[in-house]
Amino acid sequence: MVLLATVSRLCHCPVVIDPSLSEAVKAVASLQGAFRLRSGQISSTYFDKYRFEADPALLRRVAAEMVSLLPEGSEVLAGLELGGVPIATAMSFETGLPAAFVRKKAKDYGTCQAVEGGDVAGKRVVLVEDVITTGGAVADAARLVEEAGAQVIAVVCAIWRGDGPPAIAATPGLPVFAAMQKGDLLD
Repeated sequence: MVLLATVSRLCHCPVVIDPSLSEAVKAVASLQGAFRLRSGQISSTYFDKYRFEADPALLRRVAAEMVSLLPEGSEVLAGLELGGVPIATAMSFETGLPAAFVRKKAKDYGTCQAVEGGDVAGKRVVLVEDVITTGGAVADAARLVEEAGAQVIAVVCAIWRGDGPPAIAATPGLPVFAAMQKGDLLD
């Protein structure tokens, strides 16, 4: 278990700290065949992010890399529905920081909240996501977390799949830290 004091440092590492991690993720999650993409195109290669999230040993390694990217003063880890939830939970186990879970929209029953788990009001929150390409879902989640009264201080993701350095156009001042980038996962 990583001591909470380890979390207090700030790392701006643009590449994988443990290079063997990207190889392990690629081995588990890169599939060959005929796959229809969200765009409707057919691809012979598909990256199934849920395969690395469903493997406990690999999820632990990914979470540990992401913990090293947490900014100083992080108080809550907010996992985005669906892929960010298991990673935020694993990071919470690793650090002792509480986790929250951000829905794509508030549910219309029960508590009717978009941000579930502990109260985030007045807290410094880090959004946790599995894979980010453009960051549209992250920008939406940041708005929901801020509406819940929290201050979003950063985004930490397992994989930055976008072009250029990690950044989200809709939230230009929000730092984005990635454990891996798409170049780390290409053959």
